[in-house]
Amino acid sequence: MTLLEAAVRRPQTRPRTGPALLAVSHGTSCPIGQASVAALVDAVGRSRADLHVAGGFVDVQQPDVPATLGSIEPERPAVVVPLLLSAGFHVHVDLVEDLEATDRPTALGRAMGPDDRLVAVLARRLEALHVTPDDRIVLGAAGSTDARAVADCVDMGRRLESRLRVPVETAFVSAAQPSVPDAVVAARTSRPRGRVIIATYLLAPGYFARLLEEAGADLVTPPLLHLGEVPDPGIVDLVVDRYEEVSAGLSG
Repeated sequence: MTLLEAAVRRPQTRPRTGPALLAVSHGTSCPIGQASVAALVDAVGRSRADLHVAGGFVDVQQPDVPATLGSIEPERPAVVVPLLLSAGFHVHVDLVEDLEATDRPTALGRAMGPDDRLVAVLARRLEALHVTPDDRIVLGAAGSTDARAVADCVDMGRRLESRLRVPVETAFVSAAQPSVPDAVVAARTSRPRGRVIIATYLLAPGYFARLLEEAGADLVTPPLLHLGEVPDPGIVDLVVDRYEEVSAGLSG
């Protein structure tokens, strides 16, 4: 091969083998949130160019899960990876029903959290604020009527507290207690000298993130994903790992 031929030679596209990876998020009407999640799905696709990677939604946005499944080759198995931070109704009911309704071989991965890679992102955002022992941290999560999802969030709060060595109270925007505003008041009362900081435990900007900004804290960290930021490599790896955990049981 001449130098000229080498210079103009295009890289070969890697064949897509194995089950498809369908990254399914909640969905949001917030354009910034939509773009942030889309950037994560794109990053996952770039990291695993050998896989068919597509995004879908359980609510608010389209395509929904049945449409996303229908977008891939009929003979290809699929793994649905929930881009959800805890395993509540959407994971245990909605996604299970969607997969039971298809004839395609499928598997359902675990929710993203709890996971120490998410803790690492939360911790870095807080460390940038130079948290001191006088500060109080409220982990602001979405909330759920499913006790398993609440327990997942509480687990994340404990992991974050262990990493930072600063008290962390897990609180919720909706459906569970304590509420974030109540937790902010309690934190301020317990330590008047320090700041109250909300660590936003939400995947992307949207309505719930705005509610956290209005909850009365001194500072509020951004969500795990944010427009203008490259998705954290640990989060990308987490999505791929959730796929790998269950994909071996399906034939490509």
